Amino acid sequence: MPRVLLIEDDRAVREGVALALRRQGHEVATAVTGEEGLELVRSFRPDVVVLDLMLPGMPGLDVCRALRALDQTLPIIMATARGDDEDIVVGLEAGADDYVVKPVQARVLEARIRAVLRRVGGASGGGIPRLDSYGDLTVDRAGFSVTLRGAPVALAASELRLLMTLSASPGQVFSRQQLLEAVWEHSYHADARLVDACVKRLRAKMGEPRYIETVRGFGYRFASL
Repeated sequence: MPRVLLIEDDRAVREGVALALRRQGHEVATAVTGEEGLELVRSFRPDVVVLDLMLPGMPGLDVCRALRALDQTLPIIMATARGDDEDIVVGLEAGADDYVVKPVQARVLEARIRAVLRRVGGASGGGIPRLDSYGDLTVDRAGFSVTLRGAPVALAASELRLLMTLSASPGQVFSRQQLLEAVWEHSYHADARLVDACVKRLRAKMGEPRYIETVRGFGYRFASL
């Protein structure tokens, strides 16, 4: 049963979302503040966090960064009361894997949760281990891990899935829309900022922007090294 930590200060929203998620079979813990949420991460050990950006006390963006410092792989879905591009981009660059705009329909949030959980576990499995090397970079597709010059690179689920999608076809150009559908299972052009923010985080973590090339006006490709 997937465990969801909901960090939301609005009581009506918190109780309504928690009830809807429990009806879908999730185990749900709730927190009113960011500080309370960070404590629950350690004790509740959630599979995914749904984080409101507008919180009393510790701001949601700071909570997002703190969650990433605790666990690079924990999926984070941020909730914003406004569809403001700047708020969304800043949240994504702080480490969120996905976002929803409030008021959010329960079925939409449930779909986003299931999609992000598939990104966490969908690439691992049995079979013959497959190691692909690109210069100093090695992608273990069976073990769902990445190393650069022999050192492990800690990536969030969306970052890892994006890298694996691009590197599976070096030199092939992927549009943002193709990447949205392959990595996030989204179908809205407006969500192209998910791709751009994820590429920015991925490049920063790898310290090697040469691996992922921008094709202006279209999308991205993995460099043929």
